[in-house]
Amino acid sequence: MKHKKWFILTLVLLVGALVLAACGGDEPVAEEVEEVATEAADVAEEVVEEEEPTAVPEPTEEPMEEPTEEPMEEPTEEPMEEPTEEPMEGDLMSVSAESCDYGGKILAIEATDMQTVQFTLCSPDPAFEAKAAFTPFGIYSSEWLEAAATAAAEGDAEELLSNPVGTGPYMVDEWVRGDSVIYTRFDDYWGEPAIAETAVLRWATEGAARLLELQTGNVHYITNVSPDDYSTVEDDPNLQLLQDPNPNILYLAMDNNSFEPFGNLQVRQAVAMGIDRQRIVENFFPEGSEVASHFTPCSIPNGCQGEEWYEFDAQAARDLLAEAGYPDGFETTIYYRDVFRVYLPEPSVVATEIQTQLRENLGIEAEIQVMESGAFIEAESAGELDGFYLLGWGADYPHVTNFLDFHFSAENPQFGDPHPEIYEVLQEASAVADLEEAAPLYEQANNAIKELVPMVPIAHGGAANAALTSLGNAYVPPFGAVEFAELDPGDDTLVFMQNAEPISLYCADETDGESLRPCQQVVEPLLKYQLDSGETRPALATGCESNETGDVWTCSLREGVSFHDGTTLDANDVVLSWAAGIDASHPLHVGNTGTFDYYSYLWNNLMNSE
Repeated sequence: MKHKKWFILTLVLLVGALVLAACGGDEPVAEEVEEVATEAADVAEEVVEEEEPTAVPEPTEEPMEEPTEEPMEEPTEEPMEEPTEEPMEGDLMSVSAESCDYGGKILAIEATDMQTVQFTLCSPDPAFEAKAAFTPFGIYSSEWLEAAATAAAEGDAEELLSNPVGTGPYMVDEWVRGDSVIYTRFDDYWGEPAIAETAVLRWATEGAARLLELQTGNVHYITNVSPDDYSTVEDDPNLQLLQDPNPNILYLAMDNNSFEPFGNLQVRQAVAMGIDRQRIVENFFPEGSEVASHFTPCSIPNGCQGEEWYEFDAQAARDLLAEAGYPDGFETTIYYRDVFRVYLPEPSVVATEIQTQLRENLGIEAEIQVMESGAFIEAESAGELDGFYLLGWGADYPHVTNFLDFHFSAENPQFGDPHPEIYEVLQEASAVADLEEAAPLYEQANNAIKELVPMVPIAHGGAANAALTSLGNAYVPPFGAVEFAELDPGDDTLVFMQNAEPISLYCADETDGESLRPCQQVVEPLLKYQLDSGETRPALATGCESNETGDVWTCSLREGVSFHDGTTLDANDVVLSWAAGIDASHPLHVGNTGTFDYYSYLWNNLMNSE
């Protein structure tokens, strides 16, 4: 009824205006005024008759209201919106910590203009470019991230975890749970387009099942050939064996203080001496594998500084365990996930072998418990596993910080309370660019790891993938995952098979390789790794340059890059993507687990984490 009241008011005002105009004595105008007034009165009478008698009060009973006191519900004009694609300079985003006292490496990230992002560090980081090229630090569309993360914060995480919007050569078409992830080629990709129009990611936990799918031609490429099947692949003219050069480590972990008896240092040292690691490697790992002398493989510079690991000595181990108060051993659990990895080619048989050795060499009775992959990763990341667990690591970038800083960070509770004897030295070492200058620090850190035994390093696994000989450009990168866009299946569809289903596709908050691989096809970081080395190359940034002291990095963005939702990449997209991960207080700091492990461990801490 409000709009009709305003209609009457408008007519009355119109009549008044015409009367004023007629006051000049012009008779024709006066006659027109009279006619208009008569028509207005008729219309007003009709309008009043259409309404309920109480809906429109008589003009003489209620004074006219000022329009500002009761505005129209449906204004005829809408204010102009500010453009969303090209914000003004005043709209440049930034995220920062109050100071470096929070313990992290990043003080601030800011868009200095729409094509430039500046990272201000609390100390120099010689591995900055290598870290910035890593998939968890990929860049998302701001519009998508704001909508998806907000929905996730309100309880609907499906869009955030299942349908990332990036700039990659492929975009997610559908995730068929339990079966496959289907990708379609992004035709507006800034670089070389994907060769195949469609890519399909499938998975199977058993090596034999993956090989059968390859032999029958149902897939073009499989990961992690079982050691016993190497010769089968090599003898088949339709298949090609692809050696995997990725540095890695398998370790047997324990919570160092939350669960007894692992808080006892002598118990941990006894376990370190009581596992025959050579027997494990010889019986269950493929050719090219080796017993780990240190946590970090020796192919990584400074990885093998310091003393080598304990030699196997069952009697000394039993004596030490008895001295710790456990002459008859104890009961515990061995946890693992049934996922075939480079560092753990046969999870169940290796778990059984360790169970046997613990019983025979130390009198420890360990029940084996298999966990679902996502639940296992979440529990070990939070330090919630109350026994032994088998886990490993494949290198993400060629720097010792990738192995040591992640696992032994002050923020990582997976082995219980972190040891300052380890992480304080690593924090100092990570700021030293010169390898020779940093070597004594890594020697000190590795010796502390051996002394404190937060885990037992078992093996650096040799591994291989396989593909049809008809698949063009088949390769295995030493760092990162295979880029589907590079593979040529000879037709419109590429089918790639890995070891397990992804946990989620929002990889800012994932650490699992089976999640990072599918993410890498869709979301791109500022830099990328070369296909055949760990050297970085331009991606969304044409380059990142440091200042003389190495504590400020400035990245220049590539122009004209489109996201899958049609928006254009700018510096605000970069800042918001990083802010959602690095700032624990940010409203978009929402993910699968909410821990954002790589942001926390590789940059030492999250901003505003308390």
